Parts: sequence; C-alpha cells; structure tokens
Amino acid sequence: MNKDAFKLRPALVAIGLGLLIWFIIPVPEGVKPQAWHLLALFVGTIAAIIGKVMPIGALAMIAIALVAMLGVTSDKPGTAIADALSGFANPLIWLIGISIMISRGLIKTGLGARIGYWFIALFGRKTVGIGYALSLSELVLAPVTPSNTARGGGIMHPIMKSIALSFGSSPEQGTEGKIGRYLALVNYHANPITSAMFITATAPNPLVVKLVAEATGAQISLSWSTWALAMLLPGLVAILLMPLVLAKLYPPEITDTHAASDFARGKLQELGPVKVSETILLGVFAWLLFLWAGVPEMLLGKAWAVDPTAAAASGLALLLVTGVLSWDEVLAEKGAWDTVVWFAALVMMATFLNKLGVVPWLSKSLQGGIEHLGIGWVGAGLLLLLAYTYAHYMFASTTAHITAMYGAFYAAGIALGAPPMGFALLMAAASSIMMTLTHYATGTSPIIFNSGYTTLGQWWFAGLVMSVVNLVVWIVVGGIWWSVLGYW
Repeated sequence: MNKDAFKLRPALVAIGLGLLIWFIIPVPEGVKPQAWHLLALFVGTIAAIIGKVMPIGALAMIAIALVAMLGVTSDKPGTAIADALSGFANPLIWLIGISIMISRGLIKTGLGARIGYWFIALFGRKTVGIGYALSLSELVLAPVTPSNTARGGGIMHPIMKSIALSFGSSPEQGTEGKIGRYLALVNYHANPITSAMFITATAPNPLVVKLVAEATGAQISLSWSTWALAMLLPGLVAILLMPLVLAKLYPPEITDTHAASDFARGKLQELGPVKVSETILLGVFAWLLFLWAGVPEMLLGKAWAVDPTAAAASGLALLLVTGVLSWDEVLAEKGAWDTVVWFAALVMMATFLNKLGVVPWLSKSLQGGIEHLGIGWVGAGLLLLLAYTYAHYMFASTTAHITAMYGAFYAAGIALGAPPMGFALLMAAASSIMMTLTHYATGTSPIIFNSGYTTLGQWWFAGLVMSVVNLVVWIVVGGIWWSVLGYW
C-alpha cells in the first residue's frame, strides 16, 4: 500500500472527534464558542496525524484551509486567512527548515559517514567502544542536523549495519545477538539523548521554545546557547551511561572488536582524502555554531547579536555560493519544506488556542485536579512530567504530542509552584526522552527497528528502562547543574 494513501478509518475517527467537540460537548464556562471550535479542529488534526490519515504536510494544509474558511479565529475573511498563514512568519520555523537543507550536505559530501567511521576507528577496539563511537558521532552531528531521522536513520544506521555485518551479525542468519542487537539499540538510544541537547537537534524543539515563551508572557525565551548549556551536563552523563546500561540489558556475544577499527580505517581509505566540499561544510558548521552560541555578542556587545535564523540563512547562502549545495538540491529537500508547512500550521493553531483562552482553561483544569491531591509542587511537577512522558505510548509523532500537551502541562506546573525555568527544561528534555519508548515513537524508530536486530519485546523493554535512566539523569544531574547556573 502507498504510505501516502488516504486512510478512511482513522480519518472518520478524527472527523468524529472534531464534530463531537464542536457540536456535542458543551462549551465550558469561561471559554468562548469560537475558541472551542478551534479546539475541535485542533483535536481532529492531531488525531489525523496520530492515525496517519495523510502525510503530515497535507494534513497541515487542510488545517490551514479550515481555520481560514470556518472563521474560528476571526469573523472577517481577510483577518481569518492572515491568521491561518501567520505561522509562516515565525522565524523558528525557518530556522529548522533551513537547517535541514544545510544538513543535506552531510550525506552528499560523505562528511557524516567520515565522522562516524573516524570515531569507530578511534574507539572501536571493544564493542562498548563502538557504542560510544556511534553516540559521539550522533553528538557531533546533532547541532546541525534538525532531522533526527536523517541523523540516526540516514547517516548512523548504515554505518552501524556495516559494522554488524562485518562481524557476521545479521537477522537473516539468526546471529543478531553477536553484536548487531546491541549496536542497533545504541544507534537508536543515542538519538533521543542528542535530540534533547540542542534546539537544532530535532524539529519540534523550537515548538517547545515557542510554547514556553507564550506560557510565561515571553519572560523565558530559550536561546540556542541557553538551551545547549543547560542540557550539556545531563546530556553528557546520559550518553556516558546509555551504552553501559544497554550492554547490561542485552550483552553482545562479541566483546573484542579490534577488527572494527580496521574495518573503519578501510572505509575511511575508500572515502579518500577529505574533499574540498567537506572542508567547506565543516567551516560552515563552525560558523553556525559560532553564531548560534552568541560569541559575537559576548565579545563585542549587543550590537553584534545575530538572530539564529539569520545565521542559518547565512550558512545556507555560503553552501550555495560555494557550490556545496545547488538550488535544485535545496528544492529537492522535501523534508525541509514539509517541516515548514506542518510546523507553521501547528504553531498557528497552538498560538491561537493560547490567545483565545483554551490553553489557560486546560492548565487551570489540570491544576485544580492535582491541587486536590495535596502533594506540593515537587510531587505535582513530577506527576505532570511522568504523565507527559509516558503519554507518548499513544503518539506516533513527537510533534503532535508536544503540540497537544506541552503548553497545558507546563502552564499547570508553573501554576502549582514549579520553578518556571527548571520545569521548562525538564519538560523540554522529556519531549525527546519520550522517543525511547516505542518502535513508532519518532521517524528514526521504524528505520532501525525494521532492520530486524531486535524483537518488539526487547525494543519496548530497552525503551522503558532507558526512559527511566534518562529521566533520573535529567532530574538529578540536570537539577544540580541548573541550580549552579542559577535557573532554579
């Protein structure tokens, strides 16, 4: 079956949910009918995304059309269409879209594979060392690869498979336990950790930034450098622990892997000397990190501050001018343009749900329910964090999950007394940690799971264990680190 084909049954469910909220469920006191109708469209859209009724970009265009046609944000047609298209004016959307375009160069030039094989050549004498090599490669690529699917599934997974096969470990031969199962799990679980560490490491992170700013009246605006610094220590600790934990859960039969280093060196020889295009790409990445980290502003003052999206645009311009990427290749990067469309639609709907009072109403409802438990802000915050994280069992899209739940849960936590900055960072980390749970949690999951190195039970058990480990790391290590940084 065509994966893009229209799916009738989940479509009927999504439409039914929308109509139920619009026509049947009474509008709560304090909520305007207009806002309630927007919520109906939003819930229907999220249900359609979860059910994979159509590609997410197509669903986003339908949502934009419905918002404009049904007047759920304004009775004036001109204002309604302006509202429906307002998401495209959000610079964070273009930051991710442009960054995905830039990251195409990693695959085209071979730089991504070269980095991966270089780490394996350096650390690959033991199986756990290969695990660390895969994780470090993910970490190096993460700041400039907003598509976690491209990073984990498109760049790192072929490298992981080639290493496993070089040791005769393949599902077809029934030898996945030799080394392949372990490496496949490390390949996957490095992905959520690195996604949590940088705004530009996965597409939904800027959505978190947007929702935090809206919930706090722009009092908290997470910059690229603030996010990266806050997530640095807990992220590194999580990366340090993850290969060791997985080695305990599913010990590889092969532990001495000197041959892997030799294999990686052979692959590096096949790649040949570093090409001019790779050198230029490395230079552009260094330039982007220099600007995203706010170095010019730190050294020369606020007059030299550069907007992160403007920085990304300059990086893409450099790649186009130097010929590392062509405009046709940029146009062919469907994932980037698709992201811009669905991101714009979801940001628009989330923004107006907040403006029209639906999110505040939901957060107050959550707050009221938890207050009756009498567990204080620590218990309340933990309850919200766990409920938010493990609700991902019901989602096949991190974007849909974040859009549906983050704003209300974060606002409820603040209202119950949780420190706004610390709780924002915990919830932001959880937005990536939840990817560990299932084989459908994010785009990377089915790519690695479908390679056949693990059973469904092994995947889910590893995911549950790693979610607990990661949450503990971010709560304990992150909590101490953020206290040192003055974020509590």
